[in-house]
This record gives sequence, C-alpha cells and structure tokens, in this order.
Amino acid sequence: MFSKKKQPPIRSLIADGSQIDGSLKFTDGLRIDGNVVGDVRSGDDKLSILVISETATVTGQILADHVIINGTVKGPVYARQMLELQPKARIEGDVHYIALEMHQGAIIAGQLRPMDADEEKPILKLAANNL
Repeated sequence: MFSKKKQPPIRSLIADGSQIDGSLKFTDGLRIDGNVVGDVRSGDDKLSILVISETATVTGQILADHVIINGTVKGPVYARQMLELQPKARIEGDVHYIALEMHQGAIIAGQLRPMDADEEKPILKLAANNL
C-alpha cells in the first residue's frame, strides 16, 4: 500500500533539547526528537511522513499520512495511510488509522479506531521479533 509509493523526504527537524509551544503544520516530512506542546499536522495537498523518535514527546493532536512513533504522544493520533508503532512508543489517546503496524513493547492507553478507506477493512500487520 504505502510502501509502493515513494516516501517524501524529511525536510524539517525538531532537535533533541528543543521545545516548540504551539501548533505546527508541515509539508513532506518532519522528524521530532525534542518536545512539542501543540498539534502537529501535515498539509492535505502532498504525501507526508512524520517521525517521532524515542527522545520526543508530543502533547497534542497528530495528523499525517504516514506516522512512525517511537516516543511519547499525549493526544489523539490520526494516520491517513499508515501508522507504525515502534517498541518504545507510548500513546495516551485514541489512535485512528487505515493500516497499523505495532511492535512488541508499544503501549496505547486509548482506543484503536479504524478509519474508512473506501469502505475497506483496516489492515493489521503484526511485527515479528527477529531474534
């Protein structure tokens, strides 16, 4: 599904040790290593990717096409195409997705809510441990 299309480049970075207070809108790709207090949204006109690293904390709503989380999110998450939850992901809020990949160790304190994607059932993919 999403992997067949070329992913947009990550053009912006919020570095570890930085804090943004207020809502944030981005295009293409954004990586967050620091803290954001406010909503993080991508534009609707282009394909977007949002990466929240294990050192990051976002307090607010998240909305993007492809969302990869390995840090902490306090608020609802909306992934218009794909949501990847890495082992250190911690989410306090409802999660809305079309396709979901969740690694062992990720925690969601909220509800999983599939979004309508042309009336298809959501795709769930279990991430296997390659030990």
